[in-house]
Amino acid sequence: MVTVNIGMLHYVIDHIYGAFMHRTKLSPLFFSRGWGGSKLELLERMIKDLFPEVEGQNRPPTLIQPIWRTVWETRTACLREGVFRTTCDEQLISALPPESHTARVAFLVPKYVPPQKTACVVHLAGTGDHTFDRRLRLGGPLLKQNIATMVLESPFYGQRRPMLQRGSKLLCVSDLLLLGRATIEETRSLLHWLDSEGGFGKMGVCGLSMGGVHAAMVGSLHPTPVATLPFLSPHSAVVAFCDGILRYGTAWEALREDLAVQKTVMTLEEVRQRMRNVLSLTDVTRFPIPKNPNAVIFVAATDDGYIPKHSVLELQKAWPGSEVRWVTGGHVSSFLLHNDQFRRAIVDGLNRLEWKEPPL
Repeated sequence: MVTVNIGMLHYVIDHIYGAFMHRTKLSPLFFSRGWGGSKLELLERMIKDLFPEVEGQNRPPTLIQPIWRTVWETRTACLREGVFRTTCDEQLISALPPESHTARVAFLVPKYVPPQKTACVVHLAGTGDHTFDRRLRLGGPLLKQNIATMVLESPFYGQRRPMLQRGSKLLCVSDLLLLGRATIEETRSLLHWLDSEGGFGKMGVCGLSMGGVHAAMVGSLHPTPVATLPFLSPHSAVVAFCDGILRYGTAWEALREDLAVQKTVMTLEEVRQRMRNVLSLTDVTRFPIPKNPNAVIFVAATDDGYIPKHSVLELQKAWPGSEVRWVTGGHVSSFLLHNDQFRRAIVDGLNRLEWKEPPL
């Protein structure tokens, strides 16, 4: 009788999927146009400004006024889509591709329930998630528990994707930092809108993989307590691009050649070390502890070929009071099979927040 190590099988599936996606000629490599030049230098400076030693890191988010249209309506629910100008400052807007200047959101809400008795969670995109559909399917069943879902289309994705970019393969390293910084600013503004304009009683932010990293950053920087729910997420982009499967999909030679043009000669190993240094800016353990760490729930996979266990545990250690939950599977299989556990974490995280006092 042959016994199969299911955990190893999940891990192998991740690597087979990664090899198909990132080591074949079917898809271009990440960062084929190099580092991003002056844009990268700008972002390195601006991201350092997010950290707690900088005065005013809890500045209030920018207020937005999305323009809404109704997509469909039933007896119990309504789906709307909205657009607003990105809330990045002018320096960042000038670095963003024009296609990314307008942010798009989908907003699924229960009808006939007052907002002060409703929670809303903003769902952020994982790598390759260009549409609203998957995240709406994740959030849809939560309507029965009076939890609304707001889905943000990431910069560089979907209708916000630059014309020259193929799929999710960002052209420059600076694009990855730009995507993250713009996502943080826009999500904070959406949470502010849900609070001040929407009147929601509780709020949260969640995301899968890359979206979970961004959700953790937003939860850390938001000025009021929000449920923070990173799913299958590392503590830093270093884990994905330097240690994990995505390293096989990265254009290391192009990055080395870009440095050579700038009169900097490096070995490939030195190029990888420079990438580590740049992406260390995305290390969530450097961010402030969220206002209510008890409402932080990480959901991680036991046999994740993309995200090693130690990366998740570093986050939990950095944020005392947070919780880690484990699902059996790899990155790909958990993404497909464990939506119920993700929904349970959303419900439990929101339950750990107090309801907002209604205005007098």
